[in-house]
Amino acid sequence: MDRLILLLARGGGLGLAPKAPGTVGTLGGFPLTAVLLLPGNFSVYLAGCVALVPLSAWICGEAERILEREDPGEVVFDEIIAVPMCFIGVFALMTFQGEGMPTLEGLLGMQWAWAWALGGFGLFRLFDIWKPGPIDDAQTFPKGWGVTMDDVLAGLLTGVILGGVYFGLQ
Repeated sequence: MDRLILLLARGGGLGLAPKAPGTVGTLGGFPLTAVLLLPGNFSVYLAGCVALVPLSAWICGEAERILEREDPGEVVFDEIIAVPMCFIGVFALMTFQGEGMPTLEGLLGMQWAWAWALGGFGLFRLFDIWKPGPIDDAQTFPKGWGVTMDDVLAGLLTGVILGGVYFGLQ
């Protein structure tokens, strides 16, 4: 079981990158975002994001126990689950303004999808590294919750900013 936990915690090996494992691990969040987009339903997307938080806290906490280190850099499951949160603001606005939640196919067909993905990636990494205000404070939560919640907050802050930009462009 420990091997499976470490495989998940390390993002299938992304966290073992010799340089910037958190940045490399963040890339693993894009396939997860794609999976959550498959139903084309915002409620399902949001429920998936919410359900992944306690799962991440458990996996990251177990990885800390197995590796006998606090917040090891190779543990990137927390970055992976936070990436879909970076786009909650945009997808919420699309859904509730009448455009509808995009499907994966629809999103990939959008002209500027790459720019939104790049913006989400860049902002998330900025906030995950910089850890302004409550993002830094969240690291003090016990066990895997501290590992997970700083990334969740960085993802949600990114989601608010991207949502604001999307709204402003309307």
